[in-house]
Amino acid sequence: MRIVISEFMSLDGVVQAPGGPDEDTDGGFAHGGWSHRFFDPEVVGGAFDDALAKAEALLFGRRTWQSMAAAWPERAGDPFADRMNAIPKYVVSETLGDAVLTWDNSTRIPGDKAVDRVRELHETDGGDLLVMGSPTLVRTLLREGLVDELRLMIMPVILGGGKTIFPGDRALRPMELVSTVTNGAGVQVCTYRPVAEG
Repeated sequence: MRIVISEFMSLDGVVQAPGGPDEDTDGGFAHGGWSHRFFDPEVVGGAFDDALAKAEALLFGRRTWQSMAAAWPERAGDPFADRMNAIPKYVVSETLGDAVLTWDNSTRIPGDKAVDRVRELHETDGGDLLVMGSPTLVRTLLREGLVDELRLMIMPVILGGGKTIFPGDRALRPMELVSTVTNGAGVQVCTYRPVAEG
């Protein structure tokens, strides 16, 4: 399975709390919901539709899974929501108990086994394993060389700090820009893939 990362991102690389004011206030982050003004159904929405259509499963960190599990089940009847609810989902967490996994088709991966389990999924045949949000998990996947594609919705706003998906390990990771599309609000949907060094 290809591991594909899909993220809303500010110009200064922040991915924290794009969806709402209470989504993630860690570190005093006060700009929750910052992505809404830039969203359009054709380009940005189309990028998510395309990513979800190619996905065979979803992979989340705990906080993102909890936000999604609270939002999507009640939206049944919308084709995107129905797909989100039906597709297999994996959540990496040490603290969530299996009994808490009330969102259909969710399976917990213990945090201490995450890299090995994701590597196993990566090596199986199938469609994409799609990761949305989940910055801590994405940093780990990038550090471990387990990302096949980054799909970044880069929005024309500077947030002045917040969570990022990029490892701070000073390692060089060349990327190739595969495609880019811009919407009327100035969002650039950029797809990158790792370039093998050599």
